[in-house]
Amino acid sequence: MPATVTPPAPPTARAVPTALVATVVFLTAVAPLATDMYVTAFPTVEAEFRTSASAVQLTLTTFFAGMGLGQLVGGPFSDQRGRRLPLLAGTLLVVAASVVCALAPSIGVLTTARLVQGFAGGWVMVIARSVVVDLAHGAQLVRVLNVVMGIGGIAPVLGPLFGAAILGFGDWRTTFWVLAGLGVLMCVTAAVVVPESLPRDRRHAGGLRTFRLAARQVLGDRRFVGYVVTACAAFVGVFAYVATSPFVLQTMNGLSPTAYAIDFAANAGAMTVASLVAARLAGRVSTRRIILVGQGCMGIAGAGMLIGAIWFGMPLIVALIGFFVLMIGNGLVVTNGGALASSAVPAHPGTSSAVLGLVQWTTAGVTAPIAGLGGSDTAVPMAVLVLGGALVSLWGLLVLARPHTTGRTTS
Repeated sequence: MPATVTPPAPPTARAVPTALVATVVFLTAVAPLATDMYVTAFPTVEAEFRTSASAVQLTLTTFFAGMGLGQLVGGPFSDQRGRRLPLLAGTLLVVAASVVCALAPSIGVLTTARLVQGFAGGWVMVIARSVVVDLAHGAQLVRVLNVVMGIGGIAPVLGPLFGAAILGFGDWRTTFWVLAGLGVLMCVTAAVVVPESLPRDRRHAGGLRTFRLAARQVLGDRRFVGYVVTACAAFVGVFAYVATSPFVLQTMNGLSPTAYAIDFAANAGAMTVASLVAARLAGRVSTRRIILVGQGCMGIAGAGMLIGAIWFGMPLIVALIGFFVLMIGNGLVVTNGGALASSAVPAHPGTSSAVLGLVQWTTAGVTAPIAGLGGSDTAVPMAVLVLGGALVSLWGLLVLARPHTTGRTTS
């Protein structure tokens, strides 16, 4: 039989301090901030570098790729070396990459710097999430992760508004100077608040072989894989929305940039409220049941928008309601699916978070260009992705992550 990696069992769960939860929220907000604050500046970047829209969109794709890679590397590395020092190093790299973005003399340099910025952001995100998994278990883990996502939803609410405001008094480079300043604040906050949550006796020995064995155990758990599929398939719809909503709402339906930013903020707010409601229900209502409700919302949104896109050219009211319901469903599915995935393999919090993060952000990077295949005057590919993602997510929950039949209960 193959060798296994079996670290000591995690300690008994204790209450996670409010200050630490707030800090983790801040640390995990780097991705939506670095994405949403910057998207509004795409046209000015294209004009300044005299490049194509696809070249500018590539800076978003490389950021997502970096996010996935950073989580893949950062999770196992922190399993070996601990959480605190790698976390601080990641925040410093966020600062450095943001400064290079702000000073970029060409689209090529900007694209490369965005890759590094994404890598650092993913590194910070997975380690911050692993700190929570170290300290919380069971219903408490689900509750804390939902709070992190729910309050963290403020970032995408404020991101587009901040981006639009920054462009009012500065240019797209100012956005990255702001992100660099936030990176400095992240570093200081992490240094003051985040403890070392992984004692030496619970760390892995390290090395490629150890990571390979840990990843094999994680990926060999059917429930873990099922919950990863559940969460990441739902991510397809979300990033189809992020990639195409400017065209659907502004180009096809004539919304102004300010009106679009307000609607984007309202949808992010709906996701935030849904996540906070899910956090309140943790331990009272089956997490799987909450996920099912969210999947139903996403499926209804996808079906409605597909009908609207094919037969009616995507009327504004259909798009507005569809996106709103989609984000409510996302708030109920993604974090709960991720929490159940982590609960399925508690012996490997860093590796499981890395795998989940890699799949999520790779999904995001692949979804964005696919959603735009039809051009800027159709919403059919986006609606197909939303509906398809909801159905695959449902399959992941009901088939791959089906409960054991041995009498053991499932959250």
